[in-house]
Amino acid sequence: MAELPRTAEPARARLSPRKKQRISRGIQYAVLIAALVGFVFYADWPSLAQNFAKPDVAAHALPDLFTIALRNTIIYTVGGFVLSAVFGLLLALMRLSTVRPYRWISAIYIEIFRGLPALLIFLMITFLPLALPGFEVPFGTYGQGILGLGLVGAAYQAEIFRAGLQAVPRGQIEAARSLGMSAARSQVTVVIPQAIRIVIPPTTNQFVALLKDSSLVLFLGVSGQYVELAKFGNDLASQYANATPIMVAGITYLIVTIPLGYLAGRLEKLKGTGR
Repeated sequence: MAELPRTAEPARARLSPRKKQRISRGIQYAVLIAALVGFVFYADWPSLAQNFAKPDVAAHALPDLFTIALRNTIIYTVGGFVLSAVFGLLLALMRLSTVRPYRWISAIYIEIFRGLPALLIFLMITFLPLALPGFEVPFGTYGQGILGLGLVGAAYQAEIFRAGLQAVPRGQIEAARSLGMSAARSQVTVVIPQAIRIVIPPTTNQFVALLKDSSLVLFLGVSGQYVELAKFGNDLASQYANATPIMVAGITYLIVTIPLGYLAGRLEKLKGTGR
């Protein structure tokens, strides 16, 4: 008896890329939810509250947190930002200069200070009096903190300014020169004002970075009326053998940095839409 011809097996249904993506996301969400549920049920909440959220310790930290620690953090950050902006603009102009030594000096500085950890810069500042006998940084402890933040921030700010200066259309410079302006005057009156508007969003992000880097001031050995948020929280945590002051300091950082980060994002969007 002749065998019946075999029918072709139906091809297996293949998952579309979108369906695969949905399945992958579903698995990720399931794992995340399982981890959260496990943490909620198995965490020792009384112990966590006792060690990280003790009300009486937090209440003791609050007055000086704002009048000393936050104030000093703002002083260090704003001072370092101003220094880094001025020095960074100078480095950016040197980097774009037609004079080779200027370009070399700027490039070397930027590469060195972007390559070194910021902590090392602050540690070097503490040894300046030994390396340069008789030399004192102006404004004492405040000056040392501002100098450290300014030196580190200038390297990054220089690259931000350089990108902004290069983003200004060449025709703007040529138009200024055709009106009889010198190269220096065209830079000051035409190029730099436009570049500053361009670099506002990344400069805001750089300010946030300096705000967080201000915690490195504690390695200068600051104490008393010169402490910033990180040092303040660490000292109180050691005094009370409790991490609540560190949590309070961290929340204070977030209260300042999150709105600034949101502002930077909004400015970036406005820049992208050309408004």
